Amino acid sequence: MISIIIPVYNQAKKIKATLQSIANQTLMDWELIVVNDGSTDNLEAEFNSFISEFSGANSFFFLNQKNQGAPAARNTGLSQAHGEYLFFCDADAVLEVNALESLQSALLFDQNAAFAYSSFKWGKHLFKAGPFDFNRLCREPYIHTMSLIRRSSFPATGWDESLKRFQDWDLWLTISKSGAYGVFVDQILFAVSPGGHISSWLPSFSYRWLPFLPAVKKYHAAKKIIYTKHQIA
Repeated sequence: MISIIIPVYNQAKKIKATLQSIANQTLMDWELIVVNDGSTDNLEAEFNSFISEFSGANSFFFLNQKNQGAPAARNTGLSQAHGEYLFFCDADAVLEVNALESLQSALLFDQNAAFAYSSFKWGKHLFKAGPFDFNRLCREPYIHTMSLIRRSSFPATGWDESLKRFQDWDLWLTISKSGAYGVFVDQILFAVSPGGHISSWLPSFSYRWLPFLPAVKKYHAAKKIIYTKHQIA
């Protein structure tokens, strides 16, 4: 079974599309855990509306906590998860109907892989991940949070709640430093809607040619934290 964990902060207008894309999956062996990270909109009402219209036999959990950030919300969801596989889903993302099945098939085919990941779209922008490469992973965060992870490969420490950015990069480095690896599914399996609280994007040239931008400064400061933590030269 797959435990789908969604941290949410004020995404009531978008989450129904996310939930519907989960309900449409070709693989239906999952439980859903939504963690409300202190939202002030009508998130719970949207969740209950979805549940009332769903006809499957899946388990659903709606957890409330004070606003602590996405990593803490993911850890809260993780503490209640029962699945052999973990899928941390953003509340502003819509999955292709075969997303979970394709990712699980990749892990069933490669029994030694710790996680499976894919390419995705952020608005109109395509992010093509490519095959797993630890050296590349040490240089850049090219694997999205929305990957399927074996529960047995997930770090006992959970998500690092001290990080304000690059929590996914930190996770993949933590998993991979022990020799574990991910397997790439060469498909576009989800799309993220711009304007969310978790997802953000700048053109790649900005990081090199526009160092004075506040967003670029924050990017490099967060990158330095990751480099220091994982002792990347």
